[in-house]
Amino acid sequence: MEENVREIQSHLQELSDQLDLNDHRVAIILAAGHGKRIKSETPKMLHKVWGVPTVLRVATAASKGLNTPNQVIVVGIKAVEVASACGKEKHRVFVYQSEQRGTGHAVKIALDAAGLSDYDGTVFIFPGDVGLLSADVVREFAEAFNEKPCDMMVLTSTYKGDPEYNYYGRIVRVPETDVDGRPAGEDAGKVIEIKEHKDILSLNEDEPYITSYNGRKYAFGREELLNIREFNTGVYAFRAKPLHEHIHSLREDNVQGELYITDLIAIFNRHGLTVRAAVTQDEHSVLGFNVKSVLKEMEIIARHTAYEKLKDIITIVDRDDFFIADEVIEQILEMDRREGPLDIAIGKGVYIGPNVRLSKGVIIKNHANLDGNIVLGEHVIIHEGVHLSTYPHQTLRVGARSEILKGDIIKGNLTIGENCRIESSVNMTGSDEYPTRIGNNVLIKGTSYIFGCIIEDDIWIEHSVLKCKYVERTVRKDGTIQPIRWVIPQPQGLDSIHPLDKHNNENS
Repeated sequence: MEENVREIQSHLQELSDQLDLNDHRVAIILAAGHGKRIKSETPKMLHKVWGVPTVLRVATAASKGLNTPNQVIVVGIKAVEVASACGKEKHRVFVYQSEQRGTGHAVKIALDAAGLSDYDGTVFIFPGDVGLLSADVVREFAEAFNEKPCDMMVLTSTYKGDPEYNYYGRIVRVPETDVDGRPAGEDAGKVIEIKEHKDILSLNEDEPYITSYNGRKYAFGREELLNIREFNTGVYAFRAKPLHEHIHSLREDNVQGELYITDLIAIFNRHGLTVRAAVTQDEHSVLGFNVKSVLKEMEIIARHTAYEKLKDIITIVDRDDFFIADEVIEQILEMDRREGPLDIAIGKGVYIGPNVRLSKGVIIKNHANLDGNIVLGEHVIIHEGVHLSTYPHQTLRVGARSEILKGDIIKGNLTIGENCRIESSVNMTGSDEYPTRIGNNVLIKGTSYIFGCIIEDDIWIEHSVLKCKYVERTVRKDGTIQPIRWVIPQPQGLDSIHPLDKHNNENS
């Protein structure tokens, strides 16, 4: 076990950089849990929302929203797998939580292991499962922390569904009167604590829950607590010094037997420190998941968000069945700003990966799949069920006004020129050693396979298998171009092939 921990630590060290302790902001991202309720062998933080692991989405939103790459990612279950999915970045550090004992425990480990003991800036904390978190929400939260000076701030939102299904921690605020009926005065509305859902359920229905704030006691019924709609998003901001000073006061006196970061609210209040809450109206951005159904809901929200960005710029045939990676969406928005009308159309069930480059007039029909470094020229048409793909270090280019017909599979290090037509039942591949280069005005049809070839302009290829060939443009006496037809390699392995009746006789 100890040897395994050393091996994990070694991998994490390789993926880690150094924090910039002169930067006044650092993000801690909590990504150590497996998520038993998700019922999957895949770690919870590696489940994807709109094509990207949720922990990486949170890391990206935190970096952009805080305008700093300074971040500590706490990993635990399948630590190396989770860290590798995030990747090595400048000023990103990975910290290993070998035993999951709650959010407070994870933050303690992050502060100790990342060398933050003398840090005097602001520490922002994010759960790794809020896969819809936007940089805008993070930016607004950071601005709220700066505008309303305090020692701790929690980001909250309003639960709009049935309270029975609200599993978030409730924000408990000072009511209008205390247990003796005296007005709360200036304290009314201030945050007393966050009460976790499971801890509320464990309360006695017949006895009020008594808590205190600023030396006065306040009472809440069990149902009253359950019906609180303001919930904890799990996003916090702290001044580093009081966080260091009081995080060691956390205790495991709750139903889960864990250290809750939320308990710092009561601890800060007892020590006269200022705790505030900032409310975001973007409830979807702070949606976390524990079960598959919520993850599915997040995917639907992400698709809706993508559609809303693009619906008046390009044509999307089915708003409920398409995937366009965030990077491509941003590319389309920039093209629209720079070039004007795009006339791009995307069919039902189309998948467009993050490294695809589109151009004006591109049409991608139903269920086509484009995944890799793919560059499409203007007015390219990709028909139904076409698969275009590359390895990460390769590029596939399709020239302007070329057309790739139904069901074709084209992959690898490959270039198709302008005004080409690749008809159905064609399979083409280019490798690193043998790239495929196809000239302009080329027609390839029939059941053809092309690998590692160079094909000059204006050539017609039909029902042929060409492997590592140079196909020259040959002009016949009548001025036409010599077509390539029925070029089939010599058969191999004929000695292993026999008539079926011979086989049956030998085994009878």
